[in-house]
Amino acid sequence: MKKDLVVAVCGATGAVGQEMLQVLEQRDFPYSKVIPLASARSVGKKVTCKGEELTVAELTEDSFNGVDLALFSAGGATSLKFAPIAAKAGCVVVDNSAAWRMNDECPLVVPEVNPEDLDWHKGIVANPNCSTIQMMVALKPIHDEARIKRVVVSTYQAVSGTGQKAIEELENQARRLMSGQPVVADVYPHQIAFNCLPHIDVFMDNGYTKEEMKMVNETVKIMGDPSIKVTATCVRVPVFYSHSEAINIETEEKLTANDVRALLAKSPGIIVEDYPEKNAYPMPVMAAGDDATYVGRIREDETIENGINMWVVSDNIRKGAALNTIQIAETLIERDLVRVP
Repeated sequence: MKKDLVVAVCGATGAVGQEMLQVLEQRDFPYSKVIPLASARSVGKKVTCKGEELTVAELTEDSFNGVDLALFSAGGATSLKFAPIAAKAGCVVVDNSAAWRMNDECPLVVPEVNPEDLDWHKGIVANPNCSTIQMMVALKPIHDEARIKRVVVSTYQAVSGTGQKAIEELENQARRLMSGQPVVADVYPHQIAFNCLPHIDVFMDNGYTKEEMKMVNETVKIMGDPSIKVTATCVRVPVFYSHSEAINIETEEKLTANDVRALLAKSPGIIVEDYPEKNAYPMPVMAAGDDATYVGRIREDETIENGINMWVVSDNIRKGAALNTIQIAETLIERDLVRVP
């Protein structure tokens, strides 16, 4: 890999931006310089990468001169404004917001699933929704082997997906409830501690939430197969890190549970943890801070001819955001695509 890349991290002081800097360090990403960028209120703050203390600069229209790669995690409005400016300056953008995911000009990429889509980028590459990413990693080997017809997914999503304020709200509510004090819900419409909210993002006219429709639409785009039918129910649960998903799959060709275990065990980015006799199955605490997508509880759906059930867990901040972004950047380098056509 090239060693002289200049990389900008936009939103460097946020939870995902901080994780991006850690992943750049841990994976020994081949850069010569990292430029941390954020809003005006964060200017002058210090962040670190590979042991070097870096001073956060303000994100402006002139921030991308001489930058090769820009990793965005600063919100959709910021991405809509600044990603085209960065691309026009000759910088390739990997964006972690929802702003560009369904844009026909922008690849939506999970490197283990559809790296070839990077070949047609025009300067902006979109990172999928966190809940979609882990599902795609687990579904791709099955789709390649037996062609998936339909997916029914129920998610159990950690509060870190909402941000730092949600993490603090869960912590504070739990403390207050355990000490017999009343709780206040600011981030979510209801108490999240010791509770589950079947409500992630806004409700749409069809009765689904925006988060649920993201999983539907992003799956079709990433797989490149509009015949795949997806229906989702997304639930926020009182867990700090790692999303869990119960996935029911109907395939055209028959696969046994052992077939699926064997397929997934040899697939990149997946760890099969499926030993129910030992009470061994994926859990959020197991996946937190880890790069892998964990799959377990693999079993045949006895109500249909070609059906599989499984349980998928992955760290939503790690693989669901920062790691997938860096993996996209690494794949761009490997395919010699760090340029704007």
